[in-house]
Amino acid sequence: MAQASYPADLKYHAEHDWARIEGDEATFGITWYAQDSLGEIVFFDAPAVGTVVTKDEQYTEVESVKAVSDVIAPLSGEIIAINEELSSSPESVNEDPYGAGWLVKVKLSDPSEVESLMDASTYEASLS
Repeated sequence: MAQASYPADLKYHAEHDWARIEGDEATFGITWYAQDSLGEIVFFDAPAVGTVVTKDEQYTEVESVKAVSDVIAPLSGEIIAINEELSSSPESVNEDPYGAGWLVKVKLSDPSEVESLMDASTYEASLS
């Protein structure tokens, strides 16, 4: 299990999702807090490449030993890649939520939405 952390280079959504912004693309995942709350992740329901996601709406699910949980899109866009490794190693979400445990990559449709996300210190403060 990864140690609690909230990298400063990421943006955070109130539903415990993160986005790593790189130009007009972003990588999405769930935060350390989310994976810790869920417990051991056993399945990632990967959406199809080409799926359009909308900020603040569910775009997939992760299943843990405790529950099935919706994953909310922190930003809007079109999925351009999914983390294929999670089909055989879903526990990567627990072990490395900001690295090997990423979920999808998205071509952003409205990069200005980034302004609505929290920085690491604001997100971390929201947890207490």
